[in-house]
Amino acid sequence: MSNLGLCFCGSAIPFQDCCQKYIDGIEKAPTALALMKSRYSAYVTHQADYLLNTTHSSQRKYYSKSEILNWATANEWQKLEIISSTENTVEFKAYFLDKKKVNQVHYEFSTFKQENGSWFYLDGKFE
Repeated sequence: MSNLGLCFCGSAIPFQDCCQKYIDGIEKAPTALALMKSRYSAYVTHQADYLLNTTHSSQRKYYSKSEILNWATANEWQKLEIISSTENTVEFKAYFLDKKKVNQVHYEFSTFKQENGSWFYLDGKFE
């Protein structure tokens, strides 16, 4: 999937130069924040395999590819807002329209874990 527009994560660079290289496995996300942004872009572009593969192995059993894909495709993703981040946490809001075209906000405080040089989504606290 080629997209010449700016990246879905909100950066000022094109998708293929930003999150797509992580989603396509060309490079590993270098930070928890980069992984979180690429996971948001993966929701926008319906990349369920990437979302499952970047979930920590200890947590993967709680997710299914079909559920991830359903959540990704049922919503129309609008924008990502990063509230704060540390080395292994990211607090964010993802804005989207649900299937009834009603504005929604997904707030999450996510924790990430680095293992063997790769970052993984561990868990999130929601409001």
